Amino acid sequence: MHDIIEIPPPASPAPIPGMLLHCGAETVTRDQLITVPTPRATSTWFPLAHRDLVTEVEAQLTSAGFELDSTVHALSHEGARYFGIIQVRLPHQETSDYAWIVGLRNSHDKTYPAGLVAGSRVFVCDNLAFTGEVQLSRKHTRHAVRDLKHLTARAVGQLGDRFHRLDERIAAYRTDPMPDWAAHDLVVRAIDCKAITASQIPHVLHEWRKPSYPEFEARNAWSLFNAFTEVHKQINPNAALPRGEALHGLFDAAVGLN
Repeated sequence: MHDIIEIPPPASPAPIPGMLLHCGAETVTRDQLITVPTPRATSTWFPLAHRDLVTEVEAQLTSAGFELDSTVHALSHEGARYFGIIQVRLPHQETSDYAWIVGLRNSHDKTYPAGLVAGSRVFVCDNLAFTGEVQLSRKHTRHAVRDLKHLTARAVGQLGDRFHRLDERIAAYRTDPMPDWAAHDLVVRAIDCKAITASQIPHVLHEWRKPSYPEFEARNAWSLFNAFTEVHKQINPNAALPRGEALHGLFDAAVGLN
Protein backbone atom coordinates (compact mmCIF):
# COMPACT_ATOMS: atom_id res chain seq x y z
CA MET A 1 0.00 0.00 0.00
CA HIS A 2 1.23 3.48 -0.83
CA ASP A 3 0.93 5.60 2.30
CA ILE A 4 0.46 8.78 0.26
CA ILE A 5 -1.78 11.66 1.30
CA GLU A 6 -3.66 13.20 -1.60
CA ILE A 7 -4.08 16.97 -1.44
CA PRO A 8 -5.29 19.35 -4.11
CA PRO A 9 -2.61 21.31 -5.97
CA PRO A 10 -2.22 25.05 -5.28
CA ALA A 11 -5.07 27.05 -6.76
CA SER A 12 -4.21 28.11 -10.32
CA PRO A 13 -0.45 27.64 -9.79
CA ALA A 14 1.66 29.94 -11.93
CA PRO A 15 4.70 28.46 -13.64
CA ILE A 16 8.17 29.54 -12.58
CA PRO A 17 9.83 30.88 -15.74
CA GLY A 18 13.38 30.90 -14.36
CA MET A 19 14.06 27.21 -15.00
CA LEU A 20 15.42 26.67 -18.50
CA LEU A 21 15.56 23.03 -19.49
CA HIS A 22 18.20 21.04 -21.26
CA CYS A 23 17.63 19.64 -24.73
CA GLY A 24 14.85 17.07 -24.88
CA ALA A 25 13.05 18.23 -21.71
CA GLU A 26 9.65 19.88 -21.60
CA THR A 27 7.44 21.42 -18.95
CA VAL A 28 4.22 19.57 -18.18
CA THR A 29 1.12 20.22 -16.13
CA ARG A 30 0.54 18.47 -12.85
CA ASP A 31 -2.24 16.44 -14.46
CA GLN A 32 0.15 15.29 -17.18
CA LEU A 33 2.77 14.39 -14.58
CA ILE A 34 0.32 12.21 -12.67
CA THR A 35 -0.34 10.10 -15.78
CA VAL A 36 3.32 9.21 -16.37
CA PRO A 37 3.56 5.42 -16.00
CA THR A 38 5.99 3.94 -13.50
CA PRO A 39 8.12 1.05 -14.79
CA ARG A 40 7.55 -2.41 -13.37
CA ALA A 41 9.81 -3.25 -10.43
CA THR A 42 12.49 -5.93 -10.64
CA SER A 43 13.94 -8.12 -7.92
CA THR A 44 16.52 -5.42 -7.04
CA TRP A 45 15.03 -2.17 -8.28
CA PHE A 46 11.77 -0.56 -7.14
CA PRO A 47 11.12 2.71 -9.00
CA LEU A 48 9.27 5.49 -7.21
CA ALA A 49 6.41 7.13 -9.12
CA HIS A 50 6.96 10.81 -9.95
CA ARG A 51 3.40 11.52 -8.79
CA ASP A 52 4.02 9.89 -5.38
CA LEU A 53 7.11 12.02 -4.75
CA VAL A 54 5.35 15.26 -5.71
CA THR A 55 2.15 14.46 -3.81
CA GLU A 56 3.98 13.48 -0.64
CA VAL A 57 6.24 16.55 -0.69
CA GLU A 58 3.23 18.84 -1.25
CA ALA A 59 1.42 17.18 1.66
CA GLN A 60 4.39 17.48 4.01
CA LEU A 61 5.02 21.12 3.06
CA THR A 62 1.38 21.99 3.74
CA SER A 63 1.43 20.05 7.02
CA ALA A 64 4.56 21.99 8.08
CA GLY A 65 2.72 25.29 7.56
CA PHE A 66 4.12 26.34 4.18
CA GLU A 67 1.90 27.86 1.52
CA LEU A 68 2.54 26.67 -2.04
CA ASP A 69 2.61 29.67 -4.34
CA SER A 70 3.70 28.33 -7.73
CA THR A 71 5.10 25.24 -9.34
CA VAL A 72 6.80 23.93 -12.43
CA HIS A 73 7.19 20.30 -13.51
CA ALA A 74 9.49 19.07 -16.26
CA LEU A 75 10.15 15.71 -17.86
CA SER A 76 12.88 14.41 -20.14
CA HIS A 77 14.00 11.11 -21.66
CA GLU A 78 10.43 10.12 -22.52
CA GLY A 79 9.21 10.77 -19.00
CA ALA A 80 11.95 8.79 -17.28
CA ARG A 81 13.51 11.83 -15.59
CA TYR A 82 11.61 14.40 -13.55
CA PHE A 83 12.65 17.81 -12.21
CA GLY A 84 10.31 20.19 -10.40
CA ILE A 85 10.25 23.38 -8.39
CA ILE A 86 7.73 24.46 -5.75
CA GLN A 87 7.81 28.08 -4.57
CA VAL A 88 6.81 28.28 -0.90
CA ARG A 89 6.31 30.83 1.84
CA LEU A 90 5.04 31.03 5.39
CA PRO A 91 1.75 32.80 6.24
CA HIS A 92 2.25 36.53 6.90
CA GLN A 93 5.82 36.32 5.58
CA GLU A 94 7.17 39.74 4.64
CA THR A 95 7.49 40.45 0.92
CA SER A 96 10.95 40.40 -0.51
CA ASP A 97 12.64 40.52 -3.88
CA TYR A 98 13.28 36.78 -3.77
CA ALA A 99 11.37 33.67 -2.75
CA TRP A 100 12.10 30.31 -1.17
CA ILE A 101 11.92 27.30 -3.47
CA VAL A 102 12.05 23.54 -3.08
CA GLY A 103 13.64 21.57 -5.91
CA LEU A 104 12.60 17.96 -6.60
CA ARG A 105 14.01 15.30 -8.85
CA ASN A 106 13.38 11.64 -9.58
CA SER A 107 14.24 9.12 -12.28
CA HIS A 108 12.86 5.92 -13.73
CA ASP A 109 16.06 5.01 -15.58
CA LYS A 110 18.37 4.62 -12.54
CA THR A 111 20.13 7.93 -13.27
CA TYR A 112 19.61 9.31 -9.76
CA PRO A 113 17.41 8.64 -6.70
CA ALA A 114 14.57 10.83 -5.51
CA GLY A 115 15.85 14.11 -4.08
CA LEU A 116 14.71 17.32 -2.37
CA VAL A 117 16.74 20.51 -2.03
CA ALA A 118 16.13 24.06 -0.77
CA GLY A 119 16.93 27.19 -2.74
CA SER A 120 15.94 30.69 -3.78
CA ARG A 121 14.37 32.44 -6.75
CA VAL A 122 15.10 36.12 -7.45
CA PHE A 123 11.99 37.74 -8.91
CA VAL A 124 13.52 40.44 -11.10
CA CYS A 125 15.53 37.98 -13.17
CA ASP A 126 14.11 34.55 -12.25
CA ASN A 127 17.56 33.38 -11.21
CA LEU A 128 17.51 30.15 -9.22
CA ALA A 129 20.12 28.98 -6.72
CA PHE A 130 20.08 25.75 -4.71
CA THR A 131 21.75 25.44 -1.32
CA GLY A 132 22.14 21.68 -1.11
CA GLU A 133 21.60 21.88 2.65
CA VAL A 134 18.39 19.86 2.85
CA GLN A 135 18.30 16.74 0.76
CA LEU A 136 16.02 13.74 0.54
CA SER A 137 17.97 11.00 -1.16
CA ARG A 138 16.42 7.61 -1.48
CA LYS A 139 17.67 4.88 -3.78
CA HIS A 140 14.97 2.89 -5.48
CA THR A 141 15.22 -0.09 -3.18
CA ARG A 142 12.53 -2.42 -1.89
CA HIS A 143 11.21 -0.08 0.82
CA ALA A 144 11.47 3.19 -1.11
CA VAL A 145 7.71 3.74 -1.18
CA ARG A 146 7.24 2.64 2.43
CA ASP A 147 9.95 5.03 3.66
CA LEU A 148 8.98 7.99 1.46
CA LYS A 149 6.63 9.56 4.02
CA HIS A 150 9.13 9.35 6.88
CA LEU A 151 12.11 10.58 4.86
CA THR A 152 10.15 13.45 3.31
CA ALA A 153 8.72 14.53 6.68
CA ARG A 154 12.21 14.59 8.16
CA ALA A 155 13.62 16.64 5.28
CA VAL A 156 10.70 19.10 5.19
CA GLY A 157 10.97 19.48 8.97
CA GLN A 158 14.41 21.02 8.47
CA LEU A 159 13.36 23.49 5.78
CA GLY A 160 12.30 26.31 8.10
CA ASP A 161 15.73 26.59 9.69
CA ARG A 162 17.50 26.18 6.37
CA PHE A 163 15.40 28.89 4.69
CA HIS A 164 16.11 31.33 7.52
CA ARG A 165 19.78 30.49 7.16
CA LEU A 166 19.41 31.29 3.46
CA ASP A 167 17.93 34.68 4.39
CA GLU A 168 20.98 35.37 6.57
CA ARG A 169 23.29 34.43 3.72
CA ILE A 170 21.62 36.75 1.24
CA ALA A 171 21.60 39.61 3.76
CA ALA A 172 25.35 39.13 4.23
CA TYR A 173 25.94 39.05 0.46
CA ARG A 174 24.06 42.34 0.05
CA THR A 175 26.17 44.19 2.62
CA ASP A 176 29.59 42.88 1.60
CA PRO A 177 31.44 45.27 -0.77
CA MET A 178 32.93 43.64 -3.84
CA PRO A 179 35.69 45.58 -5.67
CA ASP A 180 36.66 44.38 -9.14
CA TRP A 181 39.85 42.67 -8.02
CA ALA A 182 37.91 40.61 -5.45
CA ALA A 183 35.23 39.76 -8.00
CA HIS A 184 37.84 38.56 -10.48
CA ASP A 185 39.47 36.43 -7.78
CA LEU A 186 36.13 34.82 -6.91
CA VAL A 187 35.44 34.02 -10.56
CA VAL A 188 38.72 32.10 -10.75
CA ARG A 189 38.05 30.34 -7.45
CA ALA A 190 34.58 29.41 -8.76
CA ILE A 191 36.29 27.21 -11.34
CA ASP A 192 38.33 25.49 -8.64
CA CYS A 193 35.19 24.61 -6.65
CA LYS A 194 33.30 23.62 -9.84
CA ALA A 195 30.63 26.32 -9.51
CA ILE A 196 31.24 27.24 -13.17
CA THR A 197 33.30 25.99 -16.09
CA ALA A 198 36.14 27.91 -17.72
CA SER A 199 34.01 28.61 -20.79
CA GLN A 200 31.49 30.50 -18.60
CA ILE A 201 34.02 33.04 -17.30
CA PRO A 202 33.34 35.65 -20.04
CA HIS A 203 29.58 35.43 -19.43
CA VAL A 204 29.91 35.87 -15.66
CA LEU A 205 32.27 38.81 -16.09
CA HIS A 206 29.94 40.43 -18.62
CA GLU A 207 27.03 40.17 -16.16
CA TRP A 208 29.24 41.64 -13.44
CA ARG A 209 30.57 44.53 -15.52
CA LYS A 210 27.32 45.31 -17.34
CA PRO A 211 24.45 43.80 -15.34
CA SER A 212 21.33 42.91 -17.31
CA TYR A 213 19.26 44.30 -14.42
CA PRO A 214 19.79 47.64 -12.65
CA GLU A 215 19.11 45.96 -9.31
CA PHE A 216 22.58 44.40 -9.55
CA GLU A 217 24.58 47.51 -10.36
CA ALA A 218 25.70 47.81 -6.74
CA ARG A 219 29.23 46.52 -6.32
CA ASN A 220 28.57 43.91 -3.66
CA ALA A 221 28.64 40.14 -3.29
CA TRP A 222 24.91 39.84 -4.05
CA SER A 223 25.38 41.42 -7.48
CA LEU A 224 28.26 39.07 -8.27
CA PHE A 225 26.28 36.07 -6.98
CA ASN A 226 23.50 36.92 -9.43
CA ALA A 227 26.03 37.26 -12.25
CA PHE A 228 26.80 33.60 -11.62
CA THR A 229 23.19 32.47 -11.31
CA GLU A 230 22.27 34.35 -14.50
CA VAL A 231 24.77 32.11 -16.30
CA HIS A 232 23.40 29.04 -14.49
CA LYS A 233 20.12 29.53 -16.38
CA GLN A 234 21.78 27.94 -19.38
CA ILE A 235 22.75 24.66 -17.72
CA ASN A 236 20.96 21.41 -17.09
CA PRO A 237 18.86 21.82 -13.89
CA ASN A 238 20.44 18.69 -12.44
CA ALA A 239 23.90 20.21 -12.93
CA ALA A 240 22.61 23.39 -11.27
CA LEU A 241 22.12 21.55 -7.96
CA PRO A 242 25.79 20.83 -7.11
CA ARG A 243 26.92 24.08 -8.74
CA GLY A 244 24.52 26.10 -6.60
CA GLU A 245 25.79 24.38 -3.47
CA ALA A 246 29.40 25.08 -4.49
CA LEU A 247 28.55 28.71 -5.26
CA HIS A 248 26.97 29.28 -1.84
CA GLY A 249 29.99 27.70 -0.16
CA LEU A 250 32.32 30.00 -2.09
CA PHE A 251 30.37 33.14 -1.23
CA ASP A 252 29.86 32.14 2.41
CA ALA A 253 33.64 31.99 2.78
CA ALA A 254 34.09 35.26 0.91
CA VAL A 255 31.76 37.21 3.22
CA GLY A 256 32.98 35.55 6.41
CA LEU A 257 30.08 33.21 7.20
CA ASN A 258 30.90 29.93 8.95
